[in-house]
Amino acid sequence: MRILVTGAATGIGRATAVELTKRGHEVVAGARRVERLDDLDVAARVTLDVTDEKSVAAAVGEAGDLDGVVNNAGVSEPGPIEDYPIDVLRRVLDTNVVGPVMVSQAVIAPMRERGGGVIVNVGSVQGRIGIPFGGAYCASKHALEGFSEVLRYEVGHFGIRVVLIEPGYIASGPAYDPGRERVSHGDHLAVYDELRRQWDGADDQVAGAVRPGPEVVAAAIADAFDDPATPFRVRVGADADMVLSVRSTMDDETFEATMRQVLNLTW
Repeated sequence: MRILVTGAATGIGRATAVELTKRGHEVVAGARRVERLDDLDVAARVTLDVTDEKSVAAAVGEAGDLDGVVNNAGVSEPGPIEDYPIDVLRRVLDTNVVGPVMVSQAVIAPMRERGGGVIVNVGSVQGRIGIPFGGAYCASKHALEGFSEVLRYEVGHFGIRVVLIEPGYIASGPAYDPGRERVSHGDHLAVYDELRRQWDGADDQVAGAVRPGPEVVAAAIADAFDDPATPFRVRVGADADMVLSVRSTMDDETFEATMRQVLNLTW
């Protein structure tokens, strides 16, 4: 299969490009700064800014006939909602939600006309639960969940499979744009210092001190292409499986109380 991977310069995207290539697929690696892909042994490399409609159209056109897409490119910039910069919120949503929509729109018609294809969207456990300071990222991944569900209904009729990958905490951290540093916002708001103190390291308590690397996510993504029986949602990581399994058995209040107890949150 010929597969476009967005955000292929680092983390999950890079590991996915490597894994798919190992399995014999033709990988077209895309990144906003294409020079960061120079050391990747892939079929092709394209400049791709998923927030720019012209860039998406050009990259998909250059990629040729695609059998699959991995919508992986994303950004994460944490901070309290109280004064979260609206321009940053728009950037996160543009990259993590509008980007996958535009890339999917660019490939659906050709896939439909050929009678098949695979679209894999890289979500997150934070697409099913909310965490402190994760308002923008959680909102974007919740939106990606809904978009993926709708897309599955609409294009399955044409033989196009949609798979949503839901990783937990991965050693590389969430996928992010390699052209920008991950930054935190709202650090000047001292009223949230105690919550920051309590929340610091909470992900390690859930995921464990030794987190899986991006390779485990890459393997799950590659499996989604290789196995037509792959379910719509694929959890990756013991922490994702644990948290989402618990979440599905509890109402909102019970789940929140349980997480507060596990993480020693008194805020």
